Amino acid sequence: MQILKYSLIVIFCLLGCGDKEELPNTLMDFEPIENDEVDSMDTEEVDSIDSIDYRDEMRSFVIKMSDYAKSAIPGFVVIPQNGIELITEKNNPNGEIFKDYLEATDANGQENLFYGYNGDDIETNTEVTNYLVDYLKVAQANGNEIFTIDYCSSNDNIENSIDKNQNLNFISFAATDRNLRVIPELSEKQLQSTKDINVLEDAHNFLFLVNYSNYETKENLINEVELTDYDIIFMDMFFNDGTTFDRSMIERLKLRTNGTKRLVICYMSIGEAENYRYYWDASWETETPVWLDEENPNWPGNYKVKYWNAEWQRIIYGTEESYLDNIIRLNFNGIYLDIVDAFEYYE
Repeated sequence: MQILKYSLIVIFCLLGCGDKEELPNTLMDFEPIENDEVDSMDTEEVDSIDSIDYRDEMRSFVIKMSDYAKSAIPGFVVIPQNGIELITEKNNPNGEIFKDYLEATDANGQENLFYGYNGDDIETNTEVTNYLVDYLKVAQANGNEIFTIDYCSSNDNIENSIDKNQNLNFISFAATDRNLRVIPELSEKQLQSTKDINVLEDAHNFLFLVNYSNYETKENLINEVELTDYDIIFMDMFFNDGTTFDRSMIERLKLRTNGTKRLVICYMSIGEAENYRYYWDASWETETPVWLDEENPNWPGNYKVKYWNAEWQRIIYGTEESYLDNIIRLNFNGIYLDIVDAFEYYE
């Protein structure tokens, strides 16, 4: 279930991080970790082990990212998407709960809960929905908010998605475009808060917009999103040309038209390497790092990674130029983690 991540490909070619001036330091003297401080198995050690607990390695990865970000910015939000099975022991929603993992995360994102698993505007079969709901309810009962994305565009399906999610106290977004490049109108069925959204629990709705191919400039995009009254904005920090938004632009998005505050959360993938991101080194295509795995045959430019490897984790967090540190410097309210279900590939 990796649909959301791959909608980004169509808008990126050669990407590089924005200029240094666009990323003022806001880490509040929180020191980046040194290379040998990443608590992860070394490459040679990992490759010699026959029985890696891939789920536990992903849990550990997310927990370390969360600890790092929340130490830099108290209240920073961490939301893994899909991979909900990580909250309990393997294949048992009623099994042992991994409390450290749930405490490190503030919510869970889930695609295709009611629509989209078998295609846009196609209702997800009941067996799949019930399987996911059993896990999501456990997370919810342990203090996590639940955000769902259903891929549907007909009015009847949108209304049905909203009703079913509201019955479960899940916060939903009906994506009318699979590529997540459209800003839908808020439905009359969705509650609209007139108060500040300071924490996830305050929210009743959200916008997911990570594909900017409909916009010629950053300013055009920011202007249009500013005019919406969604409680939370989930977005990518890179524009079409691969440069980041300015910190001031992110701050503008934190205010709704009525002057109240909302949250702006940044999308990032941690389970695959993307050759259209600033961190990609062209030499990897001929001198492959040991942690870089095969290219996804369905999505060229996206490569599986041994996410438990220390070198990959340093690209993601804990160094001055890491992905997460760039997000923190732009002053996002949190992160939305994709390809958390990468453990499925290795299992």
